[in-house]
Amino acid sequence: MKFATLAGPGRDGRLAIVSRDLATAVFSEVPTLQLALENWGEHAPSFERHYRELNEGRAKDAFAFDATQALAPLPRAYQWLDASAFLAHGELMAKAFQMTNAQGAKPLVYQGGSDNLLSGRQDVPFVSEDDGIDFEGEFGVILGDVAMAPSADEIHDAIRLIVLINDWSLRTIAPIEMKTGFGWIQAKPASSFAPIAVTPDELGDVWSDGRIKLPLRVELNGKSFGHPFGGAMNFSFFDLIRHVTATRSLIAGTILGSGTVSEGDPDRVGSACIAERRGFEMIQFGAARTEFLRFGDRVRLGGS
Repeated sequence: MKFATLAGPGRDGRLAIVSRDLATAVFSEVPTLQLALENWGEHAPSFERHYRELNEGRAKDAFAFDATQALAPLPRAYQWLDASAFLAHGELMAKAFQMTNAQGAKPLVYQGGSDNLLSGRQDVPFVSEDDGIDFEGEFGVILGDVAMAPSADEIHDAIRLIVLINDWSLRTIAPIEMKTGFGWIQAKPASSFAPIAVTPDELGDVWSDGRIKLPLRVELNGKSFGHPFGGAMNFSFFDLIRHVTATRSLIAGTILGSGTVSEGDPDRVGSACIAERRGFEMIQFGAARTEFLRFGDRVRLGGS
């Protein structure tokens, strides 16, 4: 199934079920995606019926779907957790900056701001080009309730939806905040999300072993920037869920990101962020050549 959130009477928008071809949609009886996630088992049969009727062209009250009018699937979320699940990215960056790679046998995960999440079709506000504006292409999952120390079956069942994320970063500010050892806030503006969230079954065999086995295609100002493979994820989403629930439970509506999709080979497959390309240039040429973003630049992400 495919879902979108359109503008509604409140800050959390209005939940819509969208046809497979993205041509039509129908509003759900459940007003918001958050409420749907909290009561998924109860509402799933209704969602499936609406989706089937949409795809067969017989849904009542269907309307033309316009992705440009969609908000983020969850315009605000109770929790946004972002990981570093592609070891090649950290290894390349550590080599470029002659640092010890902090990545070990466990995933790295941090808790980010989730009170204001943007649609991928919205312009993103930034203060200054001097802050080193960068994009970070990621895959992510939206979870139902997950108990502390869940079983393998509970982990698999917890993944309700899959999303595409641009986790913006300000590279000039990030090192300053990282040195404090207290995490970051200024270096991480509001993240952007593709307008559609899909259930895992919608991806077929592409969703396998807790990974999205598709290239993440990145374009900058209409030109290809990279297409690293999501299947190169060293820690699967199942691994990440197990890690973050080791000592606590998670509530429905938690978003969990993969971190920058990377094969660590920008010369062959490009990159999903500018910082990785700059790191590769530092290794190859002794200095970075690619500039960070300027006001008016356009970034496009797509999994295909």
